[in-house]
Amino acid sequence: METKFTISEVLSASWAALKSQIWILVGLFIGYVILYLVFTMLLAPAMGSVAISIIINLILCVISLIFTLGYIKNLFQALDGEEPQFSAYGQQARKIGTYFVAGLISGILILIGTLLLIIPGVYIALRLQFYVALIVEEDAGIIESLQKSWDMTKDQVLPLLLLALVMLGICIAGFILLGVGIFVAYPLIMLMQCCVYRKLNSPLNSIEVGEE
Repeated sequence: METKFTISEVLSASWAALKSQIWILVGLFIGYVILYLVFTMLLAPAMGSVAISIIINLILCVISLIFTLGYIKNLFQALDGEEPQFSAYGQQARKIGTYFVAGLISGILILIGTLLLIIPGVYIALRLQFYVALIVEEDAGIIESLQKSWDMTKDQVLPLLLLALVMLGICIAGFILLGVGIFVAYPLIMLMQCCVYRKLNSPLNSIEVGEE
């Protein structure tokens, strides 16, 4: 098995991209969290009936889907040495249906695998984790995004598992720092995933961050 990436190079490239656009990437994440919390608090009194609760949760779900798609596009822009553009959210919004259904299928498969003694669920999660990146970068469809993620992670499960443990450690460290550190940890972790996606999808292309 040939490992197509190393944790050190992924962390280095991701940290460089984060530093170059830290105020924008961190600010967008903070803005999303604040917007989500405010929206939730304002609508909380109206969640008395089941029908209204469903509608409100759908609205919150759509906001979350649009943010995730747009933010991932921003992360790829940062990796390419470009300034993240707010217009990415509008451009990616049309893909929320694809993202939702692909995520639903992925979640069901992971749940089934988890019920089968947990390990199969972890394995499936590692193999399917790049479907969102494929939807954003290649405009892949529902099945296509899941299939391509499965194909590109072949023979890479162990390094992906080790990377996931490192990312978990970064996340825990972010929470330990009074919770504030998570606003830096989250974009860093997401950048690492985007960076690995690029490595697995185009193994012959080196990742250059902010170089001209």
